[in-house]
Amino acid sequence: MVCSMDEGAEHHHGYIHRKDDYLKRLKRIEGQARGLQRMVESEQYCIDILTQVSAMTSALRSVSLGLLEEHMSHCVVEAARAGGPEADVKVKEASDAIARLVRS
Repeated sequence: MVCSMDEGAEHHHGYIHRKDDYLKRLKRIEGQARGLQRMVESEQYCIDILTQVSAMTSALRSVSLGLLEEHMSHCVVEAARAGGPEADVKVKEASDAIARLVRS
């Protein structure tokens, strides 16, 4: 799998073999977001809304962690094998992504 950032290079991301799974999950999350909007519009009980926000947050976290694992096991490993500055870039990208997830 190619995870290169080179101009003109063919891009194949580590998650591509699970693309349909990710799209299904994201569509469910999109439905959850619409459901939350309806709950607020119809002035549902705060705790019920917060429960649904928590479920949506958990679903997004699951997608994030799956994508991060795919990135680490494919793109970062591939770049590390090749060595050079690309390896440093991929490790920095992964570290930055982890930091963003931890802060969120």
